[in-house]
Amino acid sequence: MNKPEKPFKRRQRYRGTHPRKFEQKYKELNPDRDPETIAKVIASGKTPAGQHRPILVSEILDKLAPQPGQHGADVTLGYGGHAQELLAKLQPGGRLLALDVDALQLPRTEARLGKLGYDEDTLIVRRSNYAGLAAMLGKIGWTEGLDFLLADLGLSSMQIDNPERGFSYKHDGPLDMRMNPERGAPASQWLGQCTLKKLAAALANGGDEPNARDIARAIITTLPIETTKGLREVVTSALPQHLDDDDHSNTIARVFQAIRIVVNEEFTALDTFLRQLPDCLKQGGSVAILSFHSGEDRRVKHHFREGFRSGIYSKIAKDIVRPTFDEIGSNPRAASAKMRWAIRA
Repeated sequence: MNKPEKPFKRRQRYRGTHPRKFEQKYKELNPDRDPETIAKVIASGKTPAGQHRPILVSEILDKLAPQPGQHGADVTLGYGGHAQELLAKLQPGGRLLALDVDALQLPRTEARLGKLGYDEDTLIVRRSNYAGLAAMLGKIGWTEGLDFLLADLGLSSMQIDNPERGFSYKHDGPLDMRMNPERGAPASQWLGQCTLKKLAAALANGGDEPNARDIARAIITTLPIETTKGLREVVTSALPQHLDDDDHSNTIARVFQAIRIVVNEEFTALDTFLRQLPDCLKQGGSVAILSFHSGEDRRVKHHFREGFRSGIYSKIAKDIVRPTFDEIGSNPRAASAKMRWAIRA
């Protein structure tokens, strides 16, 4: 008996010559079908919808120096751009452990890298926060530790661009912000249970926001807030009138960032990861950490400096490694990236 054919579904139409909404960018969301469109988007200095462009790739490869046969880890897999470059350097005989908490993106990235020939014998993919690295090494039997380790603490473009994830103030969507949508409460629920004091502290600590208390008061008095557009409008209403458009945008970005950090307990996860980090590296093992927020970078800097003084690390980055002007020009999302590295004594 023949199966009934699925009814034909016409793709969603859009106004103008170019799609504006994430779900309408069907060519970008199907990169294998239309590589020319992907190339044009990248050449224009943008990131194709549903993808992520890795940052500081050559600098990371230089500091981690992956070699054939080694065991390494990318503890924030994302789209897999960094992992793809590391895997190439590890062959033949090397293996890469890849961790990520994003239950939506992880299987897609595993499938993409699998098509490139990286199977379980070469690439071990596990859904886990990077704070669980030490436990995961024990589970897979890598008790001797890692030759190198990469942690990219930034938010992926796939998460930013998809309105359904609720990370960006530029697109209207549900106020979610969870990196793992299967765990924890969305940002809308967290805000609904927040006190003025707690929210003001979160905005100050996670966003370095000078108007933290005024914005927190506006949010608390407006609750419930269910959408990213709703939060953006409340923040805008609380700002001083003398601020220009750039100041408005920067403030809204800081507020969204601060709430995201709390919802995902990012500082707690980073502190746990840094405590375990030295025990996860072999003698002479290297680590590179990319951060995009001053609070994250301060934690990494202090950990490496204290580790160097106590003899845990034999070498650490004297200065922050930043993207070149050329890289920022071709990928503006790289602008706030800071990379620090260290070598286990």
